[in-house]
Amino acid sequence: MQIKEINVNRFLTKSKILGIDFVINPYVGCPNGCLYCYASFLRPLKKHDELWGEFIDIKTTDNMIKKRSVTGKTILLSSTTDPYNKYEKDYKITRSILVKLVDFDFHLIIETKNKLILRDINLLRKMKDVKVIISLNTLNDNFRRQIENYSTIDSRIKTLKTLHEEGIYTILNISPIFPFITDYKEIIDATKDYVLEYQFSFLTLKNDYKREILKFIKEHYEKYYLEYAKIYLLNDHTYFHNLKIEILNYCKENKIKYTFN
Repeated sequence: MQIKEINVNRFLTKSKILGIDFVINPYVGCPNGCLYCYASFLRPLKKHDELWGEFIDIKTTDNMIKKRSVTGKTILLSSTTDPYNKYEKDYKITRSILVKLVDFDFHLIIETKNKLILRDINLLRKMKDVKVIISLNTLNDNFRRQIENYSTIDSRIKTLKTLHEEGIYTILNISPIFPFITDYKEIIDATKDYVLEYQFSFLTLKNDYKREILKFIKEHYEKYYLEYAKIYLLNDHTYFHNLKIEILNYCKENKIKYTFN
């Protein structure tokens, strides 16, 4: 793992994500090393030659976030890294940011896969408006190990439970949905007692990203390869069109709060 500390102009950057005013990425790179992560294709912008998941830059800055700049705004922590990746335990960059923000009046969304967020429960409880999104796309830990390096399924579900019990607004992002592999009903059934809202994100593939995922499917899930080729090489969106209708009906019938990303 290539680790280095870098000094940046600021933590806060303007967002191009709908509904998000600012993004904070405390790190460059992510040791979760998810096979499907779109951020891996931002590496050329970050001037890294290492493979995705094999480098991390620890950000520091002399410019603190000003209260007036974020009042009433929505901040996402984070968009291209897990703010609670395993290096956060030692470097505490995310925690230091939360300490500075804790008394500000803004809307905070934290997205992570890792239980380390529970370390900062004392800060989250003090915040006026905070939502935590945990991502999960399978209950099969063998599949999880094939596509991710870190954070077990059981750990994520227990993290959701603890956050919920502590009064934190919990969202489960079922993402990305792998065709014919992700069972969204199974995931909802296992987590519904601890989740206030579900998000659904379909697996989208472009460029090298597409080649790597299709190679993975052919090697490990060959029985689905022709279906994946139909979706991602022939641009046949019938599967996702029908799945979206199915999810919409399921959520309405079961009174589940949901959004699609």
